[in-house]
Amino acid sequence: MSLGVGDAGFAYGGVPVFAGLSFVVEPGEAVAVVGANGSGKSTLLRCLVGAEVLDTGTVLFEGYPLDESSCAFRAAVASLLDDADYFPDVSVVEHLRLLAWLHGSGEDVARVLAEVGLSAVADQLPPTLSSGQRHRLGLASCFVRPRSVLVLDEPEQRLDEAGRAWLRSRLLAEKAAGVAVVFASHDAELVEAVACRTVTL
Repeated sequence: MSLGVGDAGFAYGGVPVFAGLSFVVEPGEAVAVVGANGSGKSTLLRCLVGAEVLDTGTVLFEGYPLDESSCAFRAAVASLLDDADYFPDVSVVEHLRLLAWLHGSGEDVARVLAEVGLSAVADQLPPTLSSGQRHRLGLASCFVRPRSVLVLDEPEQRLDEAGRAWLRSRLLAEKAAGVAVVFASHDAELVEAVACRTVTL
C-alpha cells in the first residue's frame, strides 16, 4: 500500500514549517526524511499517520485522501513516533502479546523480543526500562503486528553500532517484503543503505 502527501504545508503560529511538499512511497520502497533539528521531520511523520493535520495539501493513502479513522488504514500502518507510549501495568512480553492479538497477528512474540534484544527484560514493566530499552520496545511493537506501511521517527535513536547494523538489515527486509517505509533519520549510513530517495526539510 502507498502513502504520501500532495502539496503539503504546515505552520506553527503562522510560521511555515514546510510547504509545497509532495511525495509518495510505494510498496517495497523507502523514503528517508532528512533535515536539521526543528525542520519539521517529526511533524511531517505525525501528519502522515493522522496524529497532526496539515494546514494545506493532502495526505494520500492508496492514492486517496487519508481517513485516519479507517479500519484499513489502522490495520496497514505501523508507526513509532517521538511520543510513543506503553501500557504501564503489563509486562513487556504481555504488551507485545496484546498488540499481536489485537491485530490478529501470528507473529512469534518471543522471536521478536530476541531480535530487538529484550528477552532478558520480558517480564519487566515498561516504566522500569531504560530509555534505550523502551525505544526497542517501540520497534518491537511495530514488528509484532501485520503492516503494509511502516513510519518511523529516528529509529536509530539510542541504538549502539550493533543495533544500528541490525536496524539497517531489518528495514531492508521490510522493503523486500513489500512494505512501504518512511523514516526520519540523522544517520547517514542508515539513509544510504535503506532509502530509495530522500525528502529534505
